[in-house]
Amino acid sequence: MADKKKTYHSERDTQNILQLREVLKDFPPFAKQYFLAQESSKESRTRLSYAYDIRTFFRYLQENNPHLRDLDIHSWDVSILDNLSATDIDEYKSFLSVYSVDESLVGTPKENSFTNGEFGLKRKMSALRSFYAFYYKREMIKTNPTLLVDMPKLHEHAIVRMDEGETAALLDLIEHGDESLTGQKKLYYEKTKLRDLAIVTLLLGTGIRVSECVGLDIEDVDFRNNGIRIVRKGGSESVVYFGDEVEKALLNWIEERKAITPLPGHEHALFFSSQKRRMGVQAVENMVKKYSRMITTSKKITPHKLRSTYGTALYRETGDIYLVADVLGHKDVNTTKKHYAAMDDQRRRRAAGAVKLREE
Repeated sequence: MADKKKTYHSERDTQNILQLREVLKDFPPFAKQYFLAQESSKESRTRLSYAYDIRTFFRYLQENNPHLRDLDIHSWDVSILDNLSATDIDEYKSFLSVYSVDESLVGTPKENSFTNGEFGLKRKMSALRSFYAFYYKREMIKTNPTLLVDMPKLHEHAIVRMDEGETAALLDLIEHGDESLTGQKKLYYEKTKLRDLAIVTLLLGTGIRVSECVGLDIEDVDFRNNGIRIVRKGGSESVVYFGDEVEKALLNWIEERKAITPLPGHEHALFFSSQKRRMGVQAVENMVKKYSRMITTSKKITPHKLRSTYGTALYRETGDIYLVADVLGHKDVNTTKKHYAAMDDQRRRRAAGAVKLREE
């Protein structure tokens, strides 16, 4: 089963690597050394994200640096990094807030603008700092101006999760449908409801990531022990256990799944799309948003919010932050603590009135 389990993730890695090679064609030759060095420590998806971010930096230099504007990017030497100051890096950081891509570079209309929130801005600046650090540590450049520029600050955002009433309403909606549906919409709902109910129940009942969900093969479900074998971020395998509600939803879907003839190469996928292919992350995200909008308009519910909902419920029931971290697949328990600090505070407040100093 282990070899088959790797199939989906190895295919995804292959796609990422091929895409990375295409992106690197737009890079100066020296830049490729950095990405070769990352192969042993970074996932292909991370390397590809870094490549997009560094490409944005090079395109910025092409458009805004008069010394580089007329030079073929493939002739650039690593010394260009030494020629940039902290002020240049600061200006680039400012540029990232809202920017356009030159039509001559990517065939994108000039008026198409891109924006970065604080998370996107920090990611791009982190990628650039990592890029500079690689060459600086190897003494290929003498300066590292990225260290002199303040990294963007991230503001704490409230963790969005569903309460028990919303969770029940969401599952009821998927199971019984919306009475206002008619025609083709009703037919589509009837065709997909068991699949959708199985996916949402699985996400709510185990807290797995949406990428882990779509990567599941039918052979990864073990009803004898009520467990699923998943591949975590980073490639490690883990078994996550599920309860009776998840078991029932999965069994109902798997019974219906037997009547579906998938396209070649997708036979082992646990969840099929309407095109009889393995469902993708985007399809699950769209499905969750479609149903959740009918339940609440004040919260933007995504598969990740279902994961937070599960983590909250598990911590509320057990009070064991290390168990929550383990089940959610967090490598660092501090990540878990940060997400559920508010609940810790609620527990401490209850402790204030738990001990009576004198008999009433």
